[in-house]
Amino acid sequence: MGLVLGIDVSTTATKAVLVDLAGEVRGMGVAEYAFQVPRPLWSEQDPALWWDAARSAIPAALAAAGAAGADIEAVGLTGQMHGAVLLDGTGTILRPAILWNDQRTGVECDEIRTAVGQERLIAISGNDALAGFTAPKLLWVRRHEPQVWARLAHVLLPKDYLRYRLTGDYAVDKADGSGTILFDLAARTWSPELLAALDLDPAWFPPTFEGPQITGTLSAEAAQATGLVRGTPVVAGGGDQAANGVGVGAVSEGTVALSLGTSGVIFAATSRPLHEPRGRVHAFCHAAPGRWHLMSVMLSAAGSLRWFRDALAPGEEFGALAGSAGEVAAAVDGLFFLPYLSGERSPHPDPLARGAFVGLSLQHDRRHLARAVLEGVAFGLRDGLDLMIEAGMPRPREIRASGGGLASETWRRILADVLEAELVTTSTTEGASFGAAILAAVGVGWFGDVSAAAASLVRTSPVAAPGVDRSAYAGAYAAYRELYPALAPVFHRG
Repeated sequence: MGLVLGIDVSTTATKAVLVDLAGEVRGMGVAEYAFQVPRPLWSEQDPALWWDAARSAIPAALAAAGAAGADIEAVGLTGQMHGAVLLDGTGTILRPAILWNDQRTGVECDEIRTAVGQERLIAISGNDALAGFTAPKLLWVRRHEPQVWARLAHVLLPKDYLRYRLTGDYAVDKADGSGTILFDLAARTWSPELLAALDLDPAWFPPTFEGPQITGTLSAEAAQATGLVRGTPVVAGGGDQAANGVGVGAVSEGTVALSLGTSGVIFAATSRPLHEPRGRVHAFCHAAPGRWHLMSVMLSAAGSLRWFRDALAPGEEFGALAGSAGEVAAAVDGLFFLPYLSGERSPHPDPLARGAFVGLSLQHDRRHLARAVLEGVAFGLRDGLDLMIEAGMPRPREIRASGGGLASETWRRILADVLEAELVTTSTTEGASFGAAILAAVGVGWFGDVSAAAASLVRTSPVAAPGVDRSAYAGAYAAYRELYPALAPVFHRG
């Protein structure tokens, strides 16, 4: 049949997607699981869940497509970034994986800044030390679990544990590897300086590969467990954000993607290793060879609208709530919403930041509040975009948008006006898993490179363009930017 398989190991499910040469999704399988919060701020998951889920999702995708294992020409992997999967010398799991959203490592982040120097850390890795990244998790285990540390032989990322179970090989792609903040961003591999400064054994860290490179082939045991064929090539793939960038075609210099889910992500491909001097946006290697990317992350994007609905309009449909915001004028008569409901990452890496309505008056009703929420999220995304432009990225004229928030026509118009760019959607909603499949297709020669594959397989449709409200938002955005510095002392007072 001629298919490639993309597998996404996310925080809540493993998804397997089969894609044909025309870029059509022919079959999909999903297996869900939970993660654990054993203590406040902790987030852990048993890596065995990912393997069990893959053994369910892959056969389900084959069945949905009416395909056999022999139809699969290659496998691409993607998944949640920044996790710490620790194995001993026999490949045995030493403890539950510490996930990207775990926040226990504040002390270790300070330890990294002290050992390396904050400016030097950002210059090498492109990023400051944040609790979500892999490096501080390793230092936490060293400090608190010496019995685990004594047996440590392999450090993997979540999708790369699945790779190990599929092929028996230890490997990592350069995009996901750079998300550990132990990479030399420009050299696209592990940094000897960072590993030495943190006293981490280089032998623990797997060889690195570009996204389309083949890292191994399916073992007989994995073939029997999944319904695939022994010897099927497995390519390096990419962390979920880089793979999603491939999946929406954000591969060439200046191509920008927006993901508007619970969190909000602005992603931009670059042709050189740019970074923001203070580390307020993330800088990683791309899954496309010879490319890097900048990424701005806000923690409560569509999540802000969900909070507003649950708190002030329980039972209301999201579409109706967002639609009511279209009944009032842009910039909401001086009413602003700060979307920092669970702290923030970009442009304010501040876990103590909080949400706020500012400028309320008797003339405002629920419609005005709803519009303020939509605009506040758009302003927060613009904050991150502007930092990326200041770091050297060209200002985009088009943004490839995805996520549940894009269902609202009102929100699409607001985003186009605030971001000053046309919004387009892409031909598939599968994002990261579709990108992993594209990387697999390049790896087995369907296309000459990732850019050619994305140009052939990803199609776009315009959904919103900047309009008459663009000028009104320029002044409102300038006022919005003054609010966090003014309110931060209140947030930090406790």
